Amino acid sequence: MKKAFIFDLDGVLVSTDRYHYAAWKSIADEEGIYFDETINNRLRGVGRRESLKIILERAPRTYGEEEERALAEKKNERYRASLENLTPADRLAGVSETLEALRRTGALLAVGSSSKNARYILGKIGYGDYFDAVADGNDIVNGKPDPEVFLKAAALLHLSPCDCYVVEDAKTGIDAAVRGGFCAVGIHDAAGYDRADHAIKAFSDLLGL
Repeated sequence: MKKAFIFDLDGVLVSTDRYHYAAWKSIADEEGIYFDETINNRLRGVGRRESLKIILERAPRTYGEEEERALAEKKNERYRASLENLTPADRLAGVSETLEALRRTGALLAVGSSSKNARYILGKIGYGDYFDAVADGNDIVNGKPDPEVFLKAAALLHLSPCDCYVVEDAKTGIDAAVRGGFCAVGIHDAAGYDRADHAIKAFSDLLGL
């Protein structure tokens, strides 16, 4: 087992997919842009501005930089307001018990998320001060598949990428982990991705690595 685990947040520790979808859908509807679950799946692991660009591919007109910034901010305001409903009960299955078991082995635990709301979400689900390091969208310039957020998390742990597992549910996250020299672990949608070094069916399977 390596010295540390770096976890993506959304889809790995907690699921806020329904909140993301509802916020983006409301923006798209107001702008007269077609948006559905299939398009939404392309946004997994992708930053806010990059997500907006994907949605605007179907837009009937071209948007300027300021317009895009305003739309992205409006989406975030709606999304963040919906996060008020999050509680520790929203942690995904097996997360609490497995994290405690990993910590007992001496492993360091970190979060590497492209979301600028990561620390807020961690606080809402009772993990505000739990992790040894948190790197999020506020700390980076480049979103996934660039490995910057994971490299930042490893640096905060004072470890090399080769000493860390990265646990991801999105292919873009696996790509980022591989590019950064980490050991990539795929779960959920990323479990079948052939670039992952390990595939797990359940969060508790991390204990078998």
